[in-house]
This record gives sequence, C-alpha cells and structure tokens, in this order.
Amino acid sequence: MNLTQLTVFKEVMETGSISQAAKQLGRTQPAISLAIRNLEQALGLPLFERRGRRLVPVPEAQYLLAEATSILDRTATVTQTMQSLRAAQSGALNIAVMPGPSAYIFPKFISENVEKHTRFQMTLASRSSPQIRELASSQSIDFGFADFDTPKEAEPRYLSEIVSADCFCAVHRDHALAGQSGIKIEDLAGQDVGMLGGDHPLNRRLSLAFQGAGVGLSSYISSQFFLPLMPFIALGHCVAVVDPLTAVTEQELGISGGQIVFVPFQAPVRYEYAILTPTFRPASQLATRIRTRWKETLLDMLNDMNARPALGAAA
Repeated sequence: MNLTQLTVFKEVMETGSISQAAKQLGRTQPAISLAIRNLEQALGLPLFERRGRRLVPVPEAQYLLAEATSILDRTATVTQTMQSLRAAQSGALNIAVMPGPSAYIFPKFISENVEKHTRFQMTLASRSSPQIRELASSQSIDFGFADFDTPKEAEPRYLSEIVSADCFCAVHRDHALAGQSGIKIEDLAGQDVGMLGGDHPLNRRLSLAFQGAGVGLSSYISSQFFLPLMPFIALGHCVAVVDPLTAVTEQELGISGGQIVFVPFQAPVRYEYAILTPTFRPASQLATRIRTRWKETLLDMLNDMNARPALGAAA
C-alpha cells in the first residue's frame, strides 16, 4: 500500500466512478482500475463490489477512507511545512543579542524583515557578550550578536564574523568639542569619561590610546552598555567614547531630546562587533536568511553613520 494507491482510492470513493476519478487525477481509467486492484491485493480483501460498471464500497472501505483521508491530509501538511522551511517562511529562531542593540535596533530589524504571513517561533534574548559567547559555544542559539573579544579557548566551538567600525565621542551639544569636525584622544584630557563596566575590549583599547597620547583617563561612571549613559551625557555630567550603533539608536529614539552630538575621531578608535555562529548546530534556512540580512543591515547602518565598516573573520 502506498500514497498513490490511497489517493486513487479516496478519489474513487468520493466520486463513485472510475472514469470520474481518472478525470480528477489526470490519469487513464485502466491506470485507476489497476491501482485499485493492487491496493486490494496488498490489503488481502476486496474494497468494492462490481455491479456492472458501478463500484459499490464494502463496509471495510469506509474505515479505510477515514484512515486514508487522515494520512493524505497529514502528508499534505508535512509537505507544505517543509516547503515553508525551505523558503525560510516558518520554523524556530533562537537569537541572543547584546543589550544595546537588543533594546531597539535588532527588534526593529526583525519586524521589518519577517513577512506578516511568516509562521515561526522566535526567542530573542538580551545577554551580555560573554554570555552570548557561552550560548554559541554550547550550541544553544542559531546565532548571536555581541562585542568581539578574542576567544579564550584554543579551538572555540563557534565562528566569529567580525564587523569593525569607527567609534564616536558623545558630548553635550554645548560642549566645547561639539562643533569640531574631528577630535583627538588628547582633547579628552581632564574630561570625565563615561565607560563600560568590567574588562570590556573597548576599555582596554581606550586605556592604551590614552597611555599612547600621554594623558590620563578619568572616569567616575560606568554602565553595562552605553544607552544608560545617555542621560548623564545629555545633562553634561560626562562624555563617552561610544560604538556607532549606540549613535544610531540615540538618533532613532531621541533619548536625549537632541542634547547629544556624536563627534568622530581624527585618529579612528575602532569598535569590533561579532556575529557568532555555533559550529555544530546546523543552520535552518530561516536562521541563515535572517543572519545574512542582519549583516547587510548592520553594514548599511554603519555606512550611513560614516563609521567606515569593515568585515573580518576569526575562528
């Protein structure tokens, strides 16, 4: 017994005619008759009584019709689902994004890049970059977006696609540096600089930059990510060297009410993001499409900010 035989049987039961079933299925009458005979032989019992040219179903045929209908409907559903998965229109998506972009930019991206008719389940987790690296290493996410940091493991279990771009100095619009076309690290001497907490890669980079410029780095306020620093900058409490996506978010949301200006550096201070993909977790069509579109969107946003994005890769 096979699906072709069940399809023919169901059509004969519903039309009550070999000739009509042949028309509906686009097959010849002998082919329909042969399929019914083969099905009866496979089951070891007759399904119809032949009364002249009429086929009269036996009681067992009614039971088989119910089962055949269920099987064929289920097969059609599976086929449609697999077609949707192939077209990246359904499935499950598990993504982890660092706090800044996860607050607005990434959800906005998702909402703009998933069609309304798309049927999928999505989990979007806001996690710190070290946590995202752990999730990618444990193969627990489809992909992650985090700050890049050199893996501690000799052979990490995820791939890092690096996107680097220029940082900006975020200052109050009335600050002396606000009107400059470009500033130097030396210009921040004596300024209170808002920082990211902990051993963040940018903190290490800034410490080296300040040391290289021969100036001290003064900081009395730190945060897990940059957006909470915006109110302090807007009220003139501090300045901050921020990543370009923070500038994008501030400009889109207007958190400071227009009080903050983002000034580029003459000697660029680079920020490195990473799109993390687990090594041993096969990517679905949906995850691959969303990851690719995110990289394209990210590059577009960074280009619009004149942050000079560049792509790289690391194991």
